[in-house]
Amino acid sequence: MSGWNEKDVPDQRGRVAVVTGANSGLGYVTARELARKGARVVLACRSEVRGSEAADRIVAEVPGAEAEFARLDLGDLASVREFAATFPYERLDLLVNNAGVMAMPYGTTVDGFETHFGVNHLGHFALTGLLLPALLDAPAARIVTLSSFMHVLANIDIDDLNSERRYSRWTAYSRSKTANLLFTHELTRRLAAAGSGVVAAASHPGYAATNLQTAAPQAEGRKGTERLMEIGNRVFAQPAEAGALPSLYAATAPDVHPDSFFGPRIAMWRGAPAPSWRAPWTLNDTMGQRLWAASEELTGVVYGQLKA
Repeated sequence: MSGWNEKDVPDQRGRVAVVTGANSGLGYVTARELARKGARVVLACRSEVRGSEAADRIVAEVPGAEAEFARLDLGDLASVREFAATFPYERLDLLVNNAGVMAMPYGTTVDGFETHFGVNHLGHFALTGLLLPALLDAPAARIVTLSSFMHVLANIDIDDLNSERRYSRWTAYSRSKTANLLFTHELTRRLAAAGSGVVAAASHPGYAATNLQTAAPQAEGRKGTERLMEIGNRVFAQPAEAGALPSLYAATAPDVHPDSFFGPRIAMWRGAPAPSWRAPWTLNDTMGQRLWAASEELTGVVYGQLKA
């Protein structure tokens, strides 16, 4: 694994991949490199303009690439359902749950969920469940969900999943990233119980320079914070090309085991992908099952093929 980079991604010809939030940053790099190796990639993005432009860029950068845009708003369960209902392929080999929001002011999704929990966790929970039949039909499918090293800052509060009692933007973000890991953990358990060969894994990019850091302060007009984030991206962060490597590894490397978690090798911050430390609460079976039950109830998406 030492020194592993995008050139080491195995041949993906004949495989179909969906990457959420693929119009920029980590998602774009992930989609581009999968397409470079021959996968047919669906860029699942909220903005039709940015998503279509990203697909066109991939086709321009990678001769022979197969990349297409499909609209997906993870903050709107009706959009998630429409995406899954109109998915044009009978099987899905790879789902990369990449999209997310970070450190947003308090707000809610279309369906009334706190934004971080609703977009980062519930949207992807619903999407994965709705696409599960296509994943189960693929011979060696994988589901990769992007978490963050900042999950270590907060466990979920199962009695206050929508942060209604007290809100802190960084706590809400960290809880949503813990939820991503608990989801992967419980999904792994259920896939194994069903005798499925689908592998669920997780990854994080360390500190990678993307627009995730500047999106919230820019939207709020906090110029000083936006400037500090831009400086941090230039001075301390690794480029998006490096930040995407853990996701690409989790998605394609032959030695990935169920419920693995990969991140940058050096202090979970930067460098080649490697197994990453995770907080013990992300491996809690009871909490994973409780979050799963709550997620099914909140989204209305039940994984019928995977029994408890």
